[in-house]
Amino acid sequence: MTAIARDRTRRTVLAGAVCALVVTGTGLTGCSEDPDAGTNGVGKLPAEQIQAKTRAAAGTADALRLSGNVVTSGRTYKLDMRLSSAGGSGSVTAQGATFQLLRIGEKLYLKADAGFWAQEDGKGDDTDAAADKLDGKYVKVPSGDPAYKKFSGFTDKDVLLDGLLTLHGSLDTDGHHEQAGTRTIRITGDKGDGGTLDVSLEGQPYPLRLARPGGAGTLTFSAWGKHFPLTEPAKDETVDYGKQLPTS
Repeated sequence: MTAIARDRTRRTVLAGAVCALVVTGTGLTGCSEDPDAGTNGVGKLPAEQIQAKTRAAAGTADALRLSGNVVTSGRTYKLDMRLSSAGGSGSVTAQGATFQLLRIGEKLYLKADAGFWAQEDGKGDDTDAAADKLDGKYVKVPSGDPAYKKFSGFTDKDVLLDGLLTLHGSLDTDGHHEQAGTRTIRITGDKGDGGTLDVSLEGQPYPLRLARPGGAGTLTFSAWGKHFPLTEPAKDETVDYGKQLPTS
């Protein structure tokens, strides 16, 4: 064998080894002619069918984790929520203030520090005293309070997914990608102007990453089907606000 032939053989063997390493180590199929080999097959479908399947998969899942940013009505909300059919729990940050939400069935609780309540209620000795009373406590939000609908929406799996998982405009696919080590197929609305959605090619076609249109936030979805506890707060951790919650 000539030196040139030996060199060519070594390059071929090396390329094959690198390909095997990539496929085995990351789950990618960059060296395969078929990027959908070994997947759930949704990558071969038209974008409309992919969206339908990912919405159906999300709708039947018992639980998930949702995190990221949402911009609505000119305000940015940072979310980190665990959601299930029974309720939800997690944190919401808006305008520099962070509060915890917990919903179990129809019961909704809000938990924040004294600074949050003082900021919401204004200034004064009475406000400071009330804020200290509510500091770190679970405040039960009355179902008739205007804040109930707004805050409970952050804990409602069906409401959030119905509002988030629809891309706008004409749908198309935008190639194969990866999200947190999982192979995905990306679909877009109006070539990305109407949002983009990465759908898992492994297991169920769950949505994994959403970029909302117009820069209105980016969200990731994970822990699909993984249950988490929803526990009523202890009585000594719960307090009544005593009046309507601040509307701001």
